Amino acid sequence: MSDQVELTDPVEHSVGGLSGHIARRAFHISMAIIPWLWFEHGETIAGAFNISMAQFASAVIISFAIAEAVRLKLGITVFGQRDYESKQVSALAWGTFAIGLAFLTIPERPELVYPLVLSLSFGDPFLGELRRRDFNSQQVFLGGTIFIALIWGVGWHLLGTPLFMVPLMAPICVAAEWPRLRWIDDNATMLLIPLAVVLLLIPWL
Repeated sequence: MSDQVELTDPVEHSVGGLSGHIARRAFHISMAIIPWLWFEHGETIAGAFNISMAQFASAVIISFAIAEAVRLKLGITVFGQRDYESKQVSALAWGTFAIGLAFLTIPERPELVYPLVLSLSFGDPFLGELRRRDFNSQQVFLGGTIFIALIWGVGWHLLGTPLFMVPLMAPICVAAEWPRLRWIDDNATMLLIPLAVVLLLIPWL
């Protein structure tokens, strides 16, 4: 069996139909608050559990992994998930894993973490909605690259993200969303692949 999967109608496969699809998109966008919580309130939140921020990030990843294993064992899907996620690791679990790794590997680099996470939070739904409106692959790639370049551009303006990363990272983030694989969700690839590039660039910054 091929590891590639075909593009499917996200509304048709969403638990809850259109309402579930909208809720999923809204949740995806709401992930944009996570870097703010980490950098502005992370120490307070972790301190409430008497652990370090790194331990807190690790604990969240492990907790989600355990919960996901139980969910898969029971074959459960919840409102907003895709029906096929009853038999494979969910986008939420993959996204949690990827974001958690970003915090663990570059915990004190807001100028890098913010655009990475926001590219996933905003970029993935943006690309998905372009496809739903029957834009062709070239239009999706170009539109997505411009959109994500704006995110990295805001990072440069507000956070001091290196300017050269704006034209570099935007197409990489879009390309990282492109693979359609059964064993890993684009919520993971769209962050982990750009994160790997960023880690390679950090010694030169």
